[in-house]
Amino acid sequence: MEKYSTKIDAKWQKKWSEDETYKFDGSNLDKKLYVLEMFSYPSGAKLHAGHWFNYGPVDSWARFKRMHGYNVFQPMGFDAFGLPAENYAIKTGIHPKDSTFKNIKTMEEQLKAMGAMFNWENEVITCSEDYYKWTQWLFLKLYEKGLAYRKNAPVNWCPSCNTVLANEQVVDGACERCNSEVTKKNLTQWFFKITDYADELLEKLDDLDWPEKTKAMQRHWIGKSNGAEVTFKVKDSDVQFDVFTTRVDTLNGVTYVVLAPESPLVDEVVKDEYKAEIESYKEATAKQSEIERQSITREKTGVFTGAYAINPINGKEVPIWVGDYVIASYGTGAVMAVPAHDERDFAFATKYNLPITRVIEGGDLPFTEYGLLVNSGEFDGLKGDEAKLAIVKKLEESKNGSLKVNYRLRDWLVSRQRYWGAPIPVIHCDHCGVVPVPEKDLPVQLPYNVEFTPDGKSPLAKCDEFINTTCPKCGKPAKRDADTLDTFVCSSWYYLRYADPHNTEKPFDSEIVNKMLPVDMYVGGPEHACMHLLYARFINKALRDMGYLNFDEPFTSLKHQGLILGPDGLKMSKSKGNTISPDDYIKEYGADVFRLYLMFGFQYEEGGAWSDDGIKSISKFVERMERILGTALAAIKSGENNKDTMDKLEKELNFVRNHTIKSVETDTEKFQFNTSIARMMEFTNALSKYINEKDKNLNFLKDTCIDYIKLLAPFAPHLAEDLWEAFGNNDSVFNAKYPVCDESALVKDEVEIAIQVNGKIKAKINIASGLEEEEIKAAALDNDSVKAAIGDKTVVKVIVIKGRLVNIVIK
Repeated sequence: MEKYSTKIDAKWQKKWSEDETYKFDGSNLDKKLYVLEMFSYPSGAKLHAGHWFNYGPVDSWARFKRMHGYNVFQPMGFDAFGLPAENYAIKTGIHPKDSTFKNIKTMEEQLKAMGAMFNWENEVITCSEDYYKWTQWLFLKLYEKGLAYRKNAPVNWCPSCNTVLANEQVVDGACERCNSEVTKKNLTQWFFKITDYADELLEKLDDLDWPEKTKAMQRHWIGKSNGAEVTFKVKDSDVQFDVFTTRVDTLNGVTYVVLAPESPLVDEVVKDEYKAEIESYKEATAKQSEIERQSITREKTGVFTGAYAINPINGKEVPIWVGDYVIASYGTGAVMAVPAHDERDFAFATKYNLPITRVIEGGDLPFTEYGLLVNSGEFDGLKGDEAKLAIVKKLEESKNGSLKVNYRLRDWLVSRQRYWGAPIPVIHCDHCGVVPVPEKDLPVQLPYNVEFTPDGKSPLAKCDEFINTTCPKCGKPAKRDADTLDTFVCSSWYYLRYADPHNTEKPFDSEIVNKMLPVDMYVGGPEHACMHLLYARFINKALRDMGYLNFDEPFTSLKHQGLILGPDGLKMSKSKGNTISPDDYIKEYGADVFRLYLMFGFQYEEGGAWSDDGIKSISKFVERMERILGTALAAIKSGENNKDTMDKLEKELNFVRNHTIKSVETDTEKFQFNTSIARMMEFTNALSKYINEKDKNLNFLKDTCIDYIKLLAPFAPHLAEDLWEAFGNNDSVFNAKYPVCDESALVKDEVEIAIQVNGKIKAKINIASGLEEEEIKAAALDNDSVKAAIGDKTVVKVIVIKGRLVNIVIK
């Protein structure tokens, strides 16, 4: 047998390709298994260890399932539009298209060197015209259904990237891409009405085999609240505004109201003498992110407008403030403050010396529980839902309120003022208004010759050949929309295109997709919980309602991989100099050793710090394994010292063999690769011990080695194929059936038990596994070491725990 090396990797990758070993059989969908890893973004020149940790172990799981008879579909592609390539172009002068496709070529080679079962014939690249044509089609379909719309709204603006950011792309008040401080701007933007699906997005989470933490994050992000909407009128004005509250029972305790700084209402109600202070406050607040403003640990600030509102339940005047903790895009952009019964309001009222009125009996203020109403006039003595319904009824009678459901989820802002993205397929005509590009004219091509240095305007607006066009309705001169789509739009439907990637007539054939999907196992980072994963669910449901799909959810099961850190325990980055490039390690050790280390060295869902010592240990394990199997093969071929019986040593090895099959089966199914490989190491030790015996049952040894290779195959595919061939097999090991545990082999003829005297182990003995309790006691008391420990003392009690130990109590 040849020693494992990159030469063996190349040998089997070539054969797999030539034989089309992993080609998906689309005609046989009885045991279809769609396995999908979140595709990579080719912003860097090469894959790093984190990519490998996402792709390698998942490929092993897919191989494991293939050996169980599944027809595995495992496509791969690239999420190729986006800011990093454009920023790189600005820095280096290399066009985004050129750098992106160069990087894709490099990453394709790296992924193929991994030896994964990827179905490259189904590859998808989102920046290719044959893909983004259909991303534009998706936009048009959403527009037709009223799910895409344009409006002026306050948006997150990154002054460095010079583009709008969705709320999810702002981290601690900074742009997730460049870490610049994010500000607020009022701009006319395109949105998708994801809020139309808020209820279903929430309700269907319970049916998904997803990590509970991810489902909890989506529930929180959607943020459904059952409450009431209450109308406040501004004193001496025709202006009125609504507030949403889940605690309408505390309405009599309102002592002030607060408007969001960016709310248009502020300018309508503010008194002249307060305008300068209000403007200054609005400018300061615009530099804060929504997440930062809503933080429970951050001190809240505010400014009085000089105006008053009328509490609709009791007619009292309450001051109108502007406060940074109120967000214009959440609820109505206004809140009623009940400082006696809300911690945030209590802190604000205390800071600004505002009135605090108790309206619920209970403990110390702020008292936030439910209780009997007090100081609430006709509602005194009511409690909880009874109080809420009574107050809402009175509000409805005066047309000042009603029951209401509210959501934290905002509509998805999809337009970006950047170049490297799918152009929005819309034309703006002075005569006809907004005109969708006819489907026959798709794709709206992204021009190559564009000046994309950021200046706050969309680069496409400066490209005459792109921006100037004619209106498809009236034929008069018109302008194209100059914005491009958020790259999350591209990735919101790619899992559908994989099933039918070469279709030139439509984005996908519904008949094919409805048979192939949903995705059975989806794997990727947990950071996408409230972006990609939520967006993909929305798009899937929208396409279902348009009649293109017949399933509700895109991803049936979901797993998250952990993060591979640098050797210093910190997140990898070029600036820290702690990045781990797989290529150098693969050249030295081979792809299988690299894969085995990633799976053995880390819990898959946790990750951890890279260790050179760890991969060296795995390399030694592989070398030892090869020596053992080589020795076994030589013994089998020689036929010397063969025996036909299954004696004690054979039974011991058979126990380990079947225990390993059972354990690896269970753990690999659950992505517990580290414990699976640990069991393989135990199997290796047992096999090594048996091989050193002079007389061996060679038929049994061969069967055991065959099972060993099958178990190894998903974790070290190249090495396993070579071993499989060496043991006389012509077909691929991945066309073989996975070993099945023989449960009878797990029933031992003998078991070892410990014997304690007063809790201290004095001996270990082997006994027949079927002995009764009295027989076990007798065997324990007959042991010489135990007799010596007891001496002339009296045995008070003998406790037997079958299969484990005997405890003898003496005094």
